[in-house]
Amino acid sequence: MLPISIIAVLSYLIGSIPTSIIVARKVKGIDIRHFGSGNAGGTNVIRVLGWKAGFFVIAMDMAKGLVSTMFVARLMQGPIPFENATPFDDFTVVQIIAGCSAILGHIWTVFAGFRGGKGIATAGGMLIGVAPIEVAVSFGVFAMVFLLTHYVSLGSLSAAVAFPLTMFFRENVFMVDVEGYGTLIFFSIGISLLIIYTHRTNIRRLLRGTESRITGLRLFKKKETASTAG
Repeated sequence: MLPISIIAVLSYLIGSIPTSIIVARKVKGIDIRHFGSGNAGGTNVIRVLGWKAGFFVIAMDMAKGLVSTMFVARLMQGPIPFENATPFDDFTVVQIIAGCSAILGHIWTVFAGFRGGKGIATAGGMLIGVAPIEVAVSFGVFAMVFLLTHYVSLGSLSAAVAFPLTMFFRENVFMVDVEGYGTLIFFSIGISLLIIYTHRTNIRRLLRGTESRITGLRLFKKKETASTAG
């Protein structure tokens, strides 16, 4: 069993595993940060190496947040070493600390010169365990925006904004009793602001009209048939 400081460090190290860099080197022998958008994330892997490698990276990055939140947090020994002023139980607080540490590790990875990804996938993995309904709605927003615009960055930013808004409307408009809302709403806003901050260069490119799109993404290749003369 581990103290909370070790939980945070261990989660940070898990989040720091540079999945996209490892996959790019294994598949093509390149540093993904020198190609495409220069970002060490799943979106850039899709852009440079294709959807199979990209989706694998996204899944692994999500797993980093999920593993830290659902498994590493369970290694905590005893009560947390500070007064729990939130409406969450102690374990949920530890989950949030572990998940946030993993996100920071992904963005500022110690294994790759503190130049990692944007944190979307790792944050998604962490938030699945904390607010699954809000995550589902945010994913739907991301998918809709991406399919309409083909901008992954715009979809990610839209999902980041949708996350706290969904929680706010569920609690205050639809009168759903969201457990721990008084604390979780501020936490969700903080996560969203962090994601927006990591996308600041994308925002500038979107405003200038120079952001790259992902178009022609095909999950299944059509089988070519040879035409015969009659």
